[in-house]
Amino acid sequence: MSDVLSPFLPAVQSWFRATFGPPTPPQALGWPAIQRGEHTLILSPTGSGKTLAAFLWGIDELYREAAGRTGSEKGERQEKGVRLLYVSPLKALNNDVERNLRAPLAGIRHVAKEQGAPLPPLSVTVRTGDTPQSARQQMVKHPPDILITTPESLYLILTSPLARGMFRTVRTVIVDEIHTLVGNKRGVHLALSLERVVELAGHPIQRIGLSATQRPLDKVARFLGGYEQHDGAFAPRPVTVVDAGMIKPMDLRVVTAVEDFSDLPGGSIWPAVIPQVMDQIESHRTTLIFANSRRQAE
Repeated sequence: MSDVLSPFLPAVQSWFRATFGPPTPPQALGWPAIQRGEHTLILSPTGSGKTLAAFLWGIDELYREAAGRTGSEKGERQEKGVRLLYVSPLKALNNDVERNLRAPLAGIRHVAKEQGAPLPPLSVTVRTGDTPQSARQQMVKHPPDILITTPESLYLILTSPLARGMFRTVRTVIVDEIHTLVGNKRGVHLALSLERVVELAGHPIQRIGLSATQRPLDKVARFLGGYEQHDGAFAPRPVTVVDAGMIKPMDLRVVTAVEDFSDLPGGSIWPAVIPQVMDQIESHRTTLIFANSRRQAE
């Protein structure tokens, strides 16, 4: 599994191994396709590292470019604009992703400095409906290397003649929680926005889709890749599907609070339910309780 790390920069390899050890299945299976530049759809459980699998190669390429190691002569100024675009339908998830990105970006730079090959900083910006106008204007003047946004905010940026210019440099688009977009109007709207980004860029853009619950994979992959025109006819873009899903072991029990619901002490079930719920809470690290109302849950 460690061989899949060999194409990365030495600092990226060292940081990853020291922080995580061996790659997880979605990383080991997904990176070869991503490194080849293929559109890639990754299915894997929550917490399995698929978001980092999608980001890390893009980060590696950004560091190479920023250090003048790819695409141009060293020291030649690169065009300003977004290189890596992350789109999530969940606004709250965007803030988590930004926070989680800070650690690898800082860690990789720290390792690179220790190795005597310092890397320049990369900028990350979140753009949602809550972003202040001043921050939006600043983003247009100084586009980030990595932009984290929602489908709706992406559309709004594309409607601005000035702001949409930042997408001419995009090379990779990551679509997270893609299962919530397939088969609905919100997904159709995003599909159109992605094609507009491709048109603005004027070059192929790699697409990476992520989800823990997407099915059927072939249809989700077709949605992610979209269609392109060849010889006057439209055909789906090829997408590599990485199925790193797994069936988690489950211990399922049906427990009744009382033996006879027709004979309840005091006419209420709660004196019997509450002690059992308390026992479950005290004996587990995490307990999910579903009730008919907030008052009952409390």
